[in-house]
Amino acid sequence: MFVKITTSGSRRYVQLVESYRDDTGRVKKRTVATLGRLDHLGSELDSVISGLLKITGREPLADVPPPSVSFESARALGDVWMLTELWKELGFGELRRVFRKTRHTSDIEALIRVMVLNRLCDPDSKLGVLRWLETVALPEVDLKAITHQQLLRSMDALMDHQTEVDSVVAGLLRPLIDQDLSVVFYDLTTIRSEGLVTVENDVRKHGLAKEGLIARQFMLGVVQTAEGLPFYHEVFDGNAAETKTLLPTLTTVLARFPSVRRLILIADRGLLSLDNLESLQAIKLSSGQPLEFIIAVPGRRYHEFVDLLGDFHRTRCATASEEVIDELAWNDLRLVVAHDPATAATQTQRRSERIDTLIAQGEQWACKLVDQDEGIKRRGRKLSDSGAKARFFHAVSEAHLSKIIKVDLAAQLFSYDIDGDARMLAEMMDGKLLLVTNVQGLTPHDIVSRYKSLADIERGFKVLKSEIEIGPVYHRLPERIRAHASICFMALILHRVMRTRLRAANAGLSPERALEQLHRIQHHRIRLNDAEPLTGVSSINDEQNKVFHALGVKKPVASQQLTLL
Repeated sequence: MFVKITTSGSRRYVQLVESYRDDTGRVKKRTVATLGRLDHLGSELDSVISGLLKITGREPLADVPPPSVSFESARALGDVWMLTELWKELGFGELRRVFRKTRHTSDIEALIRVMVLNRLCDPDSKLGVLRWLETVALPEVDLKAITHQQLLRSMDALMDHQTEVDSVVAGLLRPLIDQDLSVVFYDLTTIRSEGLVTVENDVRKHGLAKEGLIARQFMLGVVQTAEGLPFYHEVFDGNAAETKTLLPTLTTVLARFPSVRRLILIADRGLLSLDNLESLQAIKLSSGQPLEFIIAVPGRRYHEFVDLLGDFHRTRCATASEEVIDELAWNDLRLVVAHDPATAATQTQRRSERIDTLIAQGEQWACKLVDQDEGIKRRGRKLSDSGAKARFFHAVSEAHLSKIIKVDLAAQLFSYDIDGDARMLAEMMDGKLLLVTNVQGLTPHDIVSRYKSLADIERGFKVLKSEIEIGPVYHRLPERIRAHASICFMALILHRVMRTRLRAANAGLSPERALEQLHRIQHHRIRLNDAEPLTGVSSINDEQNKVFHALGVKKPVASQQLTLL
């Protein structure tokens, strides 16, 4: 027996209908009662319903208490879901095969994945990772079983099997690298570290940080493609010379990617030395092709090119109103020169203003010293020649003008000179970029354009230090520091793949903004009247759908779809 709504003209009626079989066994239906017009029914049926409930031994409607509903704390799902799918799609899941044959009872791949995803979603210490796990619904991971010690042991396992791990990472990156012509960028940055204890083979050394301060740190070298995909990193001592890191890094890169048939290395100014150039020209790829490179000349070596650039500057640059790009021959290599008149004018003007300010200060102190010698009193503390020399030399050094303003520290009296030749050399080099290269087949404009793309690796370092928060590092053991760098490097790979896909889809979102959008997708658990809990995923809006589509990742699903209020 069931309730049926029938239509007669413009009116609709509620009927009580039952099914039965006729003499031939066919199923037929007949109306037991018509309960009235649908639009006229109100509370008239409540007494009928209550009577039926009473007959069947159930509580009447008026006596039924409202259901008890309990909600558990919602957990973020969307961002970790997407990153997990991307992790598996790229092939990082192969790390499970590396650790399957080891003595570890924990799922090392899952623990590493947890730490990598944490760097992208809410970077924190290893203890902070445990607090973060209480707020997310991470797929395929037993969150309650993870401990701080397990995270640290997984970092040790990462270093114990570094060769196999590096092989997996190189294998998943190999299809993403152009095998015919791979343009790679190499640069280093400094990562601050904390702690006073010194351990054996410590990579934490005191050195000059990129911020211009002396600090305890280690160096991180990163190699990436022209498309911004990082594919190799290395940790060096904090006081290592930049020029000595290039060749070991390059040797390892060529060993991991032997199928690359042509390689153009682009490196920053600090990596140029005569020894480097000779060694770089001697390197051959497995295909027999020589290594090609584009390296900027550091400013401290510009004086070596004065004679070569003198005529070029006078004839091409001195009266130029637009950017000049050309090349000259130097030591059997190509010296590409780019001169920007606007930048040159700005640099010259700023230097002249600093020099004028310092000269005015020097003249003021010189006059005060003369007056003191003649017995004329002035306001303020008495000035000595040695004090004036020290203060003036410090001011000149802070303004980076010690090659132009020469303070005679050996003299008894306060004195200084302006080196006109040094000033003319500085003005001649203003606005210039000098590139040394052995690349053939590229025009000077192409070479300058390639080098300027090096700025993208600087943005990668910014991501490491800001969004991923690689530092400051509180680990003290060298292998733990290297494991931390490896985890952050994997996070950087995911970040750059996200950026590439979002740009290709014209999504207009940064990886950070995309993760923020997906973070709002939550996993819920509710319980009704002490029954088994129901789980569900909050509704996915259009913007979140677009993010999943742009990244090429399927949406999360659950048995219940709950609307997030």
